[in-house]
Amino acid sequence: MRSFVRVADLHSFTRAADALGLSRAVVSTHVADLEKHLRCQLFQRTTRRVGLTSDGAEYLARCQRVLAELDAADEALRRTRLSVQGRLRVDVPVVFGRALLIPALPKFTARYPELQLEVQFNDRIVDLIAEEIDLVVRVGTVREPHLIARRVVTTRLLTCAAPEYLRAHGVPAEPEELRHHRLVGHLGAGSRRPQRWQFQRGTQRRQLQLPFNVAFNSVEAQILAANRGAGIVQSMDLVVAEALAAGKLEIILREWSAPGAPISVVCRRALRDSPKIRVFADFAAELLRQYRQHVDALLETRQ
Repeated sequence: MRSFVRVADLHSFTRAADALGLSRAVVSTHVADLEKHLRCQLFQRTTRRVGLTSDGAEYLARCQRVLAELDAADEALRRTRLSVQGRLRVDVPVVFGRALLIPALPKFTARYPELQLEVQFNDRIVDLIAEEIDLVVRVGTVREPHLIARRVVTTRLLTCAAPEYLRAHGVPAEPEELRHHRLVGHLGAGSRRPQRWQFQRGTQRRQLQLPFNVAFNSVEAQILAANRGAGIVQSMDLVVAEALAAGKLEIILREWSAPGAPISVVCRRALRDSPKIRVFADFAAELLRQYRQHVDALLETRQ
């Protein structure tokens, strides 16, 4: 298209080739290939002048609009890349960081080489202002008025156990029967007691404070222990999906699956228009959306 437009502007293949820094043969080939693709003649060629046919004139106007859009897109991306620079401090959940963020980081950092990224892995809720954090991926509802939250995905709570545990101890049919099983709990941020387990079947909702044999302040450790047969665990579908797909865990009390916490990308309100905040927020949100689709596909095969 660029060769065609330049020939049309200069009325000469030779001058167009010089302007584009190409040989005349290459420009002629470009135009010939374009005419072959379009199945029409774009130029009327004489010994003195190269002029447009009626088809060529119509196509030229469209090409000029298309190329102008392409140039504008290129320039917009160049401006964004140039403005995405400096230090960006990010805090993400441990499982998200290890499973999703680290594998995808090389492409992101290559695209924004002037960005100095500092990433913390945390399963606790951080204070963005006190700890000088620019952006977080947060599990749960965001209520602080000085923060801007973009809710990206929703989750569900699944109750699971390793197949060998269920063979040895049986499968509970109701949530209350969990009191007679070995349970692996999770200690919430800043909490000395394991989190209560949530259950919902239709309009029935239950929240149980259960006796746990072991509890961890790390979601990753909790799932690893359950994988090894330590007991029954309840966690977000995004966290246990891979273990379910690999057969390391099996879902129990399926009809009692309850809505889990939303996952959001969060930044300080004062930083919401920063280019570096925007590009990383878009990057993290896309990772979460893609993984949500992946998990949905995995869980569908486990039905």
